Amino acid sequence: MLESLKGKSVIVTGGSKGIGLGVSIAFAKAGAFVTIAARGEEAGANAVEAVALAGGTVQFLQCDVSDWASVESVFNEVAKDYGLDIVCANAGIFPKQTIEKMHPDEWDLVLDSNLKSSFYCVKAALPHMKKQGKGRIVLTSSITGPITGDVGWSHYAASKAGQLGFMRTAALELAPHNITINSILPGNIRTEALNDLGEDYLQKMGNTIPLGRLGAPEDIAGAALFLASDAASYITGQQIVVDGGQVLPEGLEAPD
Repeated sequence: MLESLKGKSVIVTGGSKGIGLGVSIAFAKAGAFVTIAARGEEAGANAVEAVALAGGTVQFLQCDVSDWASVESVFNEVAKDYGLDIVCANAGIFPKQTIEKMHPDEWDLVLDSNLKSSFYCVKAALPHMKKQGKGRIVLTSSITGPITGDVGWSHYAASKAGQLGFMRTAALELAPHNITINSILPGNIRTEALNDLGEDYLQKMGNTIPLGRLGAPEDIAGAALFLASDAASYITGQQIVVDGGQVLPEGLEAPD
C-alpha cells in the first residue's frame, strides 16, 4: 500500500503539531516529500527537525489557512517546485466557549479556521491536480459535530459537520478529474492541546473508550496514508471514524 506514496508531494496543513505532525512524519517515512504548512515559524522549524530525524524529506512554509491569498500562494509554490499529489487539510482550532457567552467573532474565527480553510485547500489544489489528472485530498474532521456534541464546542461542531457536507459535493465535482476527497473523524487524540485539559480528564476519558486508551497521532496518520494511497483509489466522499470505539457505548459506564 505505502509503495504508491514514494516520491509523492504532500501538503499537510497544521502539520507542525499534534495530529498534523504525526501525519507529516508518517508520510515522510513512506517516502513522500512533505510540505508542512502552518502559522508558527518556531513550531514549523521544530517539526521539520522531527520529520528529518525520522528519516523524511520535508520543508516548512508559513501559511494562514483562514486567508485565501496565503493558501493559494503556498499551494502554487509547492506545485511549481515539486508538483502536488496529496493534500491533508488538517489545520484547525477548538477554543471552548458556550453559546451564551460566545462573541460572533469567536464563531467566525473557528468557522474560518476549520471550515472555510477546507474550501480554500480544495480550491487551491484543484487546478494543479486537474492538470496532472489525479490527486488525493484528506480532510481532518471530528466525531464532534458529525456524530456527537459537547458543551462549549458549538462552533467547532458546526465546522466539523460542515466539512462533511462540503466534502460530499466536492467529491462529485472532483471525481471527473480522478481526484478523491475523504474525511477522517478522530475521537480524543492525545496531543499537546488535549494535554492542556489535565491528566485527570485524560485518564477518565481513556477509561471510557472501549479499546482502553486515548488515540495517538499515529492512529490518525495510518488512516490518512490509506486514503492517500492507490489502495483507496475507488473511495471518495466517505468518512472513516478513528476513535477506539468511543462513540459505540450507549450508557455512561466505562466498559469492563
